[in-house]
Amino acid sequence: MAIWLVIIGTVLAIFAAGLLYISFRAVRFPAVLRLTRGKKGPARLLCLAFFGALTALLWATLNMMNAVVCLLHLVAFWMVCDLISFLITKIRKRQPKRYWAGAAAMVLCVLWLAGGWVADHHVWTTAYTFTTPKLTEEVRLVQISDAHIGATFHADGFQKHMERVNDLHPDIVVVTGDFVDDDTSRADMLGACDALGSLTAPKGVYFVFGNHDKGYYSDTGRGWTGAELRAALQKNGVTVLEDEAVDLGELTVAGRKDRSEEQRGTGRLSAAALLGGVDQADYIVVLDHQPYDFDGEAAAGADLVLCGHTHGGQFIPVRHIGEWVGENALRYGHERRQGTDFVVSSGISNWALRFKTGCRSEIVVVDLTPRS
Repeated sequence: MAIWLVIIGTVLAIFAAGLLYISFRAVRFPAVLRLTRGKKGPARLLCLAFFGALTALLWATLNMMNAVVCLLHLVAFWMVCDLISFLITKIRKRQPKRYWAGAAAMVLCVLWLAGGWVADHHVWTTAYTFTTPKLTEEVRLVQISDAHIGATFHADGFQKHMERVNDLHPDIVVVTGDFVDDDTSRADMLGACDALGSLTAPKGVYFVFGNHDKGYYSDTGRGWTGAELRAALQKNGVTVLEDEAVDLGELTVAGRKDRSEEQRGTGRLSAAALLGGVDQADYIVVLDHQPYDFDGEAAAGADLVLCGHTHGGQFIPVRHIGEWVGENALRYGHERRQGTDFVVSSGISNWALRFKTGCRSEIVVVDLTPRS
């Protein structure tokens, strides 16, 4: 946790410095110079007030984190455009008549974040196919992860996505954590559970908790508890797995408690302990919200591990931070280790942030096919 506090503090310091940077650079716009009659002091104050007001507007309409994200992107684009302008000036040995770098930065930033908004709010389908000698018939598995109900869509929007899932004709549907968020309303929670109840999956719907589902390391504060979420899921025919495994014949689905249980002090079983009683002749699918224990899960005999949590890394260029600090074994996509396939989904939605760059929201479809 300490490393994340350092990261957040650093980001806020960079944000403050960046706000000053773009405010001082924007004084070169002709309109600013005209309004302030070319006086640097008033011009800087005017630009600082403008970008401060823009930050406040973004804060009010989105939230504080998204305001910071937007302005940091603007700072990054502005610095790159200033650098390009500087290099061009050096080559041409002539100052440009207009301050095009600032204008270009703002246009590029708007276009970039607009693309990030679409990548976050639109949901694609990502397909994987794995072959195995352990199965005699094909199995289609659909993974839903990181819905964070109430973030980018409410229960009614989630219901529409579940209609898409039904159109994929899954045999099994799995929900790999962070189904709800820390401020999801009771009505949204219940409505989203009802949406899961509308799924038609012959082999069942299976659920594991993420770090947000019970409240962020706390089971209080939202007006409803993790126990009530479990009850609503079970009422809708969803099997909740907390360090438990279900034998489906040739295939076993094992669900782990989330790693956050260790921070809560309740702990969880090791992968070896969870799979110790499972028939290794079965094709073993492990559901684990956080992609953290790959080596342990591979050594325990898992054939496929499905995770979420990372949101695909969220942003260029910081999307690999989780891997760098050892919080994630894989940011996104597919990796094979010691005969085990690992899939990390970017999630069907997002957390507090409203943009994704370098990734996109998705529903994951895994086709398991027999191999003789």
